[in-house]
Amino acid sequence: MSSLPSSVDVAIIGAGAAGLGAAHALHGSGLSAIVLEARDRLGGRAWTVQASPDVTFDVGCGWLHSADNNSFVPIARQLDFEVNKDLPPWRERTFGNAFPQAERDDFMRAMDAFYERLWEAARKSDDAPASQSLEPGNRWNPMIDAVSTYINGCELQNMSTLDWDAYEDSDLNWRVRRGYGALIAAYGAPCPVALNCNVKLIDHSDKRIRIETSLGTLTADKVIVTVPTNLIADEAIRFSPQLPAKLDAAAGLPLGVDDKVTLALGDAEAFPKEGNLRGATMRTDMGTYHIRPFGQPCIEGFFGGRFARELEDAGEGAIAAQSIDEIAGFLGNDIRHKLKPLYESRWTHDPFARGSYSHALPGHAGDRAVLAAPVDGRLFFAGEATSPNFFTTAHGARDSGERAAREVLAASAKPQQ
Repeated sequence: MSSLPSSVDVAIIGAGAAGLGAAHALHGSGLSAIVLEARDRLGGRAWTVQASPDVTFDVGCGWLHSADNNSFVPIARQLDFEVNKDLPPWRERTFGNAFPQAERDDFMRAMDAFYERLWEAARKSDDAPASQSLEPGNRWNPMIDAVSTYINGCELQNMSTLDWDAYEDSDLNWRVRRGYGALIAAYGAPCPVALNCNVKLIDHSDKRIRIETSLGTLTADKVIVTVPTNLIADEAIRFSPQLPAKLDAAAGLPLGVDDKVTLALGDAEAFPKEGNLRGATMRTDMGTYHIRPFGQPCIEGFFGGRFARELEDAGEGAIAAQSIDEIAGFLGNDIRHKLKPLYESRWTHDPFARGSYSHALPGHAGDRAVLAAPVDGRLFFAGEATSPNFFTTAHGARDSGERAAREVLAASAKPQQ
């Protein structure tokens, strides 16, 4: 869409999974709608790139988590995207000798015992930091914390126990061969979207809402806001009058940091497909590696929490350099000449994300419901951070957009056709 309409019934802010889910749900309702997207592409934090002729890389989300309850699974089938149901390599298929089997078994026992204590703490409705469930003095605590940075984007001291408990995980994780980001972009292709349209102000002081953007101003009867929490908390998009309850809730649900890198792998046939590589490093500042995903000639690295933020701040290429150094430490220096950086994410330095996905700070598990609540029957909120049980996921975001669209239809007193 080359220009903005001057007026619509519903303006949707953000063309990530949530905004696209809302747009689909409003289609055929009789309400005019447009999605306003600051980027030059669809998908938000879901983004697939062709990192090389042989390597497709999901820069953002890559797994269909809780696949048996994931609304993108039937969408993938409808759009003819192949879904890969192979088991993820997180616990199995360990490669190399950096993490001997006996050590891995001991670590997993410590990890499972930690999760049991965390579950027991949640049963007491105590929204303490998840780190309080670590066994004092356990030698594996730093690595358990590292796993939290991959899963939650933050260390356990910054993670709400009750929020951890609210997440629904069926332990079924599938993938999209052509890329999760590519699937979401295809899902959004039919939606009415204005790209390169950065929303700066949502003025809801009058009967109609005025929206100031980089492409001009438009008015709407209702607005669905789907942007990441850090943008709301930082007031990158301002509300007039202000919405202090929303700002406070967004601040209680900050985006953590999860970054990924893909490295071309020479002599790839000498390495196993779908292998896992990590070491018994006894520290939180560490990466974990996926060898030859989908059989591609590459290794993907994953970093989270403070360590990922530090690597981002060190500049472009720092994540790849750290990965190569760590892999060489596990497999020997000869591996260096087989590895070549292809692509890396830097989500906190992305101005329209400022992080990866949300976690609730200790004491703030209830902020998801606060952020999701409509305001005056005219402002509605969606996004992964508003999902009660599938936060941090693309399908949780999509489903929240659909929920917000239903709220709009109910408030509009126009039955869906």
